[in-house]
Amino acid sequence: MASAPQSLPLFYNALEPLSSDTHAAFKFRTLDSAKFLVGQHAIPVTVDEFVAAQRSLPIVFTTGDDSIPIALMGLNEGVNVFIDDEGKLTEEQVYVPAYIRRYPFMLARLRPDAEELSLCFDPTGETIGAFDDGEPLFEDRKPTEIVQNILTFNEQFEQAGARTANFMTEIRELGLLMDGEVTLQMQGFEQPFVYRGFQMINEEKLNDLRGDQLRKIHKSGLLALIYAHMFSLSALPQIFERQVKLGKAPAPQLVG
Repeated sequence: MASAPQSLPLFYNALEPLSSDTHAAFKFRTLDSAKFLVGQHAIPVTVDEFVAAQRSLPIVFTTGDDSIPIALMGLNEGVNVFIDDEGKLTEEQVYVPAYIRRYPFMLARLRPDAEELSLCFDPTGETIGAFDDGEPLFEDRKPTEIVQNILTFNEQFEQAGARTANFMTEIRELGLLMDGEVTLQMQGFEQPFVYRGFQMINEEKLNDLRGDQLRKIHKSGLLALIYAHMFSLSALPQIFERQVKLGKAPAPQLVG
């Protein structure tokens, strides 16, 4: 169901630092479709998004020692039940993760030893370029307001990423992560559908935490995030039902 992030971030084909010299004539335009989302079933999310995302998307954790939280927009590789074949959103009420909204921009170090992060973009993206239409990124070689807004959004995303890393460290130290398994018995199918290949909170270990540990994670806000993850799992059957309606149901007993 879930896999670890690649060396080049998900969606990005290349990265180039945004420059007032090289990209003086570049503009940013909004599109009503995102073709890079077609078939993308698992999207990274930060802890800042857990409460908003859990209303419509299941939140689980990737496998491995460097696991991260991801929101599922489909239960199988190559299936996104909220994006059509043209890359258009089919459900207005679904939460769109910040990871998607920041594309094609991101903050990155230009050199491994660099202390500061620079605003970069994917030059293969369809929303930035030397277009006739769109909003200018620079005026008189100076960043416009839209660049400032993009930079602020990406800085906030990085800060949320740091909080997410701390969250993952804490739940690992508490021993709360376990290999996940979900069995879905759907009407109209004789055999159940089994999904593995992800991690989730071990509710039994959570209930076994001592009083002082519970007080600590409650005070820190960690407990609320854990429950948001657990509540989000109730959306799994709805995601699967969407797959069935789209004719993208896997074979029963499939291991995700």
